[in-house]
Amino acid sequence: MRLASFRQAGVEKFGAVVDDGIVDLSARFQGRWASLRDALADNGIDQLTAAVRNQKADFTLDAIELLPVVPNPDKILCIGVNYASHAGEVGREPPPQPSVFSRLNNTLVPHGGSIVRPSASIAFDFEGELAVVIGTRCRHVPRAQALAMVAGYTCFFDGSVRDFQKHSVTAGKNFPATGPLGPWMVTADVIPDPQALELTTRLNGAVVQHDTTDHMIFDVATIIEYLSTITPLEPGDIIATGTPDGVGLVRKPPLWMKAGDKVEVEISAIGTLSVNVVDE
Repeated sequence: MRLASFRQAGVEKFGAVVDDGIVDLSARFQGRWASLRDALADNGIDQLTAAVRNQKADFTLDAIELLPVVPNPDKILCIGVNYASHAGEVGREPPPQPSVFSRLNNTLVPHGGSIVRPSASIAFDFEGELAVVIGTRCRHVPRAQALAMVAGYTCFFDGSVRDFQKHSVTAGKNFPATGPLGPWMVTADVIPDPQALELTTRLNGAVVQHDTTDHMIFDVATIIEYLSTITPLEPGDIIATGTPDGVGLVRKPPLWMKAGDKVEVEISAIGTLSVNVVDE
């Protein structure tokens, strides 16, 4: 099942994507769950699945405005340098444990939206990533049980301001509207093995990154085990799992994103996240 958050007639809703439309689950669970995050927190995926069965779309996709999959996550946690190929291209040794940084909610951008190159820098880089959506509140999760905590998976784009990142990872990763997330979440039952996915990033139609998630240094289960040791993970929390090689920073000359560019992150079994680049 593909679950999405969206805006229709000025109202924020959530639903299930079927064919080229969306079933409005907000209407079917009105008064109970106001958002996808609420449904996840109430362990509602099975009920959402039942509600969608044999239903026709209420709206076509072009009649709605998609929002970030979870517009209001409690946390956005990101793993840096998590592919050996990327570690090598930036001249770093593979880290001995996951390298964690966080993002703010105001960095999120929906599919079809605009990612904003900040006026403070031209060193605006692309990083396509697999993102995990947590489905169950958890703490101190053993690796063997970690994937049971996942509600689903989606695409993430980690827009990185490289010159600021040199002196502060937090600064370089937290300019507003630099973190596209979507277009929807594919539930975990559809993707039993998140390490068997193919990831492709395209800039203006040209492939700039291509790899498979089995090349992660730390797999999804290990990441969840590690993060849940640090802090409780909440339903709707987003975990970005790192990017493979091919980033603009290491190219000669560097390949920075600019206004007018189109960026896509495609992940097998999930779909394609697409955004445009604009200047602040």
